[in-house]
Amino acid sequence: MNKIYVIGIGYRPLDKGARKVILNSSVILASKRLFEVFKSYKEYEKVKDKIKVINNVDETINFIKSLIASRITHHASRAIVLLASGDPMFFGIGRRIVNEFANDIIEILPDLSSVQVAFSKIKETWSDAFFISLHGGPDPKKRRKLEYKIKDIPFLLTKYSKLAILTDKENNPSVIAKILNSKSLTLNSELKMFVCEKLGYLDERIIKGTPHEIAGMLFTDPNVVIIKKSEDEKMRRCEDVKISTSQLPNFSTSGFCFGIREDEIQHSRGLITKDEVRAVTIHKLRLPPKGVFWDIGAGSGSVSIEVARLYPELKVFAIERDEEQVNHIKENMIRHNTSNIEIIKGNAPEILSNLPEPDRVFIGGSSGRIKEIIEFVSNKISSGVIVINATTIETLNGAIQHLENNEFNVGVSEISVSRVKTMGGKRHMNALNTIFVITGER
Repeated sequence: MNKIYVIGIGYRPLDKGARKVILNSSVILASKRLFEVFKSYKEYEKVKDKIKVINNVDETINFIKSLIASRITHHASRAIVLLASGDPMFFGIGRRIVNEFANDIIEILPDLSSVQVAFSKIKETWSDAFFISLHGGPDPKKRRKLEYKIKDIPFLLTKYSKLAILTDKENNPSVIAKILNSKSLTLNSELKMFVCEKLGYLDERIIKGTPHEIAGMLFTDPNVVIIKKSEDEKMRRCEDVKISTSQLPNFSTSGFCFGIREDEIQHSRGLITKDEVRAVTIHKLRLPPKGVFWDIGAGSGSVSIEVARLYPELKVFAIERDEEQVNHIKENMIRHNTSNIEIIKGNAPEILSNLPEPDRVFIGGSSGRIKEIIEFVSNKISSGVIVINATTIETLNGAIQHLENNEFNVGVSEISVSRVKTMGGKRHMNALNTIFVITGER
């Protein structure tokens, strides 16, 4: 049987098993970079005539397939070795090999991962870190789709205290630092960036600095970036609450406190979803940590802002037709650092046509078109929750009728809120407008 051995190199000498495989292999495949790395191994001189350099993943896969096919025809069988960087199964070529070939002919022999080495170099634990790869490949035309993009880093920092990032020439440490600076993050002064450059090479470097400092530097590939928040910053995330974060209930995965006050949201003429109603609305939405959320008739964006802060991996679309309100949303996005919101300016439902299918929908304003909006959303949402806030009996009745006509299970809550108001030196309860919260579920 032809066996494919994916052997990680870069940080330690080969162990006995990997050394035996390499010495007995028929061919050793390597990229240009790993070929240069392998030259420093003591086994190199004995096997250098077996090495074939292919600097393209697709070409490497095709070569292995053709080699296996030829050997099956001629009933030949010897080990094929593919050299990989560090741990092949950590954002490496190992996953591609497993997807392309039968498991029973594959063996993975890992080295340390570059991230393991990086954390050791900066003397930090890595069990509490979040790992992402921004390594899209050398060819811009064939760059693979990444789970996270460089613009997602500020949001991930609202959720995790440490990030470890595999970079490439396009998504390099300086660009990452500039992204952090451009977002005007209030926590930037509390961030420390470590760039672990050319790990395992004789000229490796470890550079530590703030995003502002790192943004002005140049770095050599390969490198790993680690971003760490200070302990003080983690404690300040709920700075308005006079209790420690260990006492807070787990409202979401972001680490932010639940409950933005109305005076923290820029708005006009009192046109904002009130705090108490917003709390009930978000509860009724039962939001997933990832997915797509539509906020139709977003107004000043209070619901979108609260949701985006709580769930930084949720894609929020704030749909609003009024120019003044759109400007409020933009200002509130900057104020609360919620760039996972995309503003869609226009009239619903027409403007919704090109948006991705939602997992949850909130309708805060319908401009008298509740029937059309519900019918459009009904065709877009296969399963999930719609929440509608209504201030009039007519909107309440229309929402119930059209949700039921579109086969949603309907529930209604009536929210009556009174707040203390001082008049003549005495406190009185002042009632706000009653709000009906209508829920449709599939």
